[in-house]
Amino acid sequence: MTAEVKGTMSHRWQEISETLREAMASGRYPRGSRLPTEAELADSFAVNRHTVRRALKALRDTGLVEPRQGSGVFVTGQPRTYRLSKRTRFSQSLEGQGQNLAMTVLGIEQRRASAGERQRFGVADRRILMVHVVLGTRSLDGQPVVLFRSLIPTTMAPEFPEALRQSGSITRALAACGIPDYTRRSTSLTAVAASATQARHLECRRNDPLLRSAAVNETADGRVVEVGTSWFRGDSIRLVID
Repeated sequence: MTAEVKGTMSHRWQEISETLREAMASGRYPRGSRLPTEAELADSFAVNRHTVRRALKALRDTGLVEPRQGSGVFVTGQPRTYRLSKRTRFSQSLEGQGQNLAMTVLGIEQRRASAGERQRFGVADRRILMVHVVLGTRSLDGQPVVLFRSLIPTTMAPEFPEALRQSGSITRALAACGIPDYTRRSTSLTAVAASATQARHLECRRNDPLLRSAAVNETADGRVVEVGTSWFRGDSIRLVID
C-alpha cells in the first residue's frame, strides 16, 4: 500500500489511522484480515514505527483492530450485537453478523456440583448433584468472542458428552437427550477484567474488559437444565437485553 500523509508530524498518526479506517470500510482490509506489519506501514507512510503504533492504538481503542501475540494486528470491525432473550441461542442471535460461527470444546468432565452451583440449580440441601461440565469458546470469523462454562445435570442428560461430540452444539445435544427446548429463567451481568487464562482463550490481553453473564435455563416444566457462565469480550460483543 502506498500513501501520502500531509500535515505536521504530530497529526500524522491521526491521518494514518483515518486512512486505515477508510481502507477497512471499503473492504480493502475485511473483517478477520491481517494489517501490514509495523515496518511495512512505516515504510508505506514514510514515518517511524512510533507514529504507526500510535495510529494502531487509536484503531484498537475504538475496537476496529486487535493485536494477536506473534501473529500481527487483525481487523475486528464494530462489535456484534448479541441479544439476550427468553430463548437465546448463540448462532441464531448472531446470524448474519459473521461469515463463520463456530464452537470449540476445550474440555468436558463429570463431577459433583459445588455448594454454590447446587444453589443455582435450586438444590439447597447437601444432596449430591452430578453434572457434566463443558468449557469452550465461541468464535465469529475465526475470532474467539465468548468463553463459556456450562453445567448440565447428569440425571437429565446422561448421554450428553457423546451427543455434544456428535452434534457440536449444546442445543442439539440436549435435543438428542430428549430436551427439545428450554428457556432462560434468569441472567445476571457483571463487568470483570480478563484473567491470564481467559485472555489466552479469548486472544485478548490480561485485564482487558469482559462482560460476565451468569444464566440459568429451564425446561417447560420448570426443571433447571443448564447453569452457565459466559465471558464476552467487551470490544467484540454488544449485549442487548430484550
